[in-house]
Amino acid sequence: MPGGGFSRGSTVQDDVRPQGFTLGDFCIDEYRPIKVIVIGAGFSGITAGVRFPQKIPNVELTIYEKSAGVGGTWFNNKYPGLACDIPAHCYQLTFAEKNDWSAFYAPGPEIRDYLQGVVDKYKLMRYINLQHEVVHAQYDAPAGKWRVRVRRPNHSGTGEPEEFEDSADVVMTAFGSLSRWKWPDIEGLHDFKGELHHSAGFDPSDKTWQEVAEAWADKKVGVIGVGSSALQLVPALQPRVSKLVNYVRGKTWLAVPFASNAFAELLGRDPATAEDYKFTPEERERFKNDPEFYRNFRLALETEINSVHSSTLRGTPMQMHAQAAFRANMEKKLAKKPWIAEKLIPEFPVACRRLTPGPGYLEALCEENVDFVSTPIKRVTERGIETVDGEHQELDVLFCATGYDTTFQLPFSIIGRDGVELNARWRPHPVSYLSVAVDGFPNLFMALGPNSGVGSGSLLALIEYQVAYAVQATAKLQRERLKSIEVKPEALRDFDEYLEAYFQTTVYSEKCRSWYKMGKEEGRVVGLWPGSTLHALKALSHPRWEDYNYERADPEVGNRMYWLGDGQTHSEKTLTGDRAWYLREPFLDIPPGKCMPSA
Repeated sequence: MPGGGFSRGSTVQDDVRPQGFTLGDFCIDEYRPIKVIVIGAGFSGITAGVRFPQKIPNVELTIYEKSAGVGGTWFNNKYPGLACDIPAHCYQLTFAEKNDWSAFYAPGPEIRDYLQGVVDKYKLMRYINLQHEVVHAQYDAPAGKWRVRVRRPNHSGTGEPEEFEDSADVVMTAFGSLSRWKWPDIEGLHDFKGELHHSAGFDPSDKTWQEVAEAWADKKVGVIGVGSSALQLVPALQPRVSKLVNYVRGKTWLAVPFASNAFAELLGRDPATAEDYKFTPEERERFKNDPEFYRNFRLALETEINSVHSSTLRGTPMQMHAQAAFRANMEKKLAKKPWIAEKLIPEFPVACRRLTPGPGYLEALCEENVDFVSTPIKRVTERGIETVDGEHQELDVLFCATGYDTTFQLPFSIIGRDGVELNARWRPHPVSYLSVAVDGFPNLFMALGPNSGVGSGSLLALIEYQVAYAVQATAKLQRERLKSIEVKPEALRDFDEYLEAYFQTTVYSEKCRSWYKMGKEEGRVVGLWPGSTLHALKALSHPRWEDYNYERADPEVGNRMYWLGDGQTHSEKTLTGDRAWYLREPFLDIPPGKCMPSA
């Protein structure tokens, strides 16, 4: 064609092809079908439900959730006082802003509604199967598939659940590390004749917790624990019961409420009202009607929580300042009962245990109807609790706010290449590559796996980037016609060596009992990312594909460039679709500023 043009009918002649190699009979973007199974429908699973269909063409997505609703821990937890202890504006997805939060620390039901709203907006129930519990998953190496066994209710009338098998090219776990609660190991616990609840298992049925608590107005209530749940239970129950007894084994720091000064300043409030965490009707209206104000408020809070990483490093000025400020704040609030401060304020550094502001907890401890007991529990009796000093407290209701199984030993088997079980691989402690993959487990990616938590900053941002990482890996698997993608053992070992060295520089490795260390006082940190949140986002943004081994989906073809297909795109081949996409966003990339003058 004159002028170097191209003819629509032009073809590559057989005699110019290299001998022994035949082009694929597909276009480079004629993507083969790919099946993805996500386990869990909390924040991570919901994010995956949005991003996989958005980013992966020709994908079949299934999300299995064992509970009867979406939301993960926010669906399952309904205990009195449940709320997020991170500012609400920092506890939402980047692509799903909510501008009508009722409080700085959002109540649990509001977070559940928020997540249901995201599911409804993006029509995710077409992918989500509720009351479907994954009970077994095994990698089929010859086929390059995961075989996943699922248990669901049997609606045939027998009452017995039924199991079936599904399969997928890619599996993503999205059930989090704090999803399997456990009873404390206390003698006689289940002999207690009153109401016995675990905070994570409290079920108000069709009532609110406030309605349930009306029956406790003349009751004696015990709360065991001083973790995040206990710090919310105590102030919620204190004004609603006759007597409350908080049994505390260890010590903990209570933070000066996160970003409270910024909170008051941004809202134009008197600093004296900084700890009144409910938004006024006028403030909520402004959030809804003034997008610029809302955006600036959110950005300022995110900047604030991403500015305190230095406090988690040993001996830094910020760590020393935090200890002094938190001690002064706790002593001030416990002035009516100063002996509690002596029992509660720890010697270990701030943030060694998970840090929480615990709004209202210290004030509740100072009320006349509250007893703080630090003497160890000997046993639970039929009528109450006996401590090792022989004292016995009669109780009508007992809450165990004693946490979760944080060993990363999963309640079902995930079996990888050569029959290796993930639980066995994760003994005596879990390991991972960048928190998202494990060698020997091809095409398996994780959100909120080992070393996924954050000591400061936004957990939800990290979740989004973990999901994005899995999506990128799936896109590579599909685009390049790969059967498997599997992290190299040496890459995992190098990450392991890095995180061991990193945590020695932090307060997390100091002596304190923490779920970060699987509930131990000392040992390996398995719960946190080895760095700041922003550090994690940078690390996960651009996968190091050289850290992976690959198998091709077409092993009979020796040429690794087989995925290039027949040399054309589908839109050219069919003369459909957009054939000038590179001139549109997101592909169009215009540099800022004026154009550089030509040489």
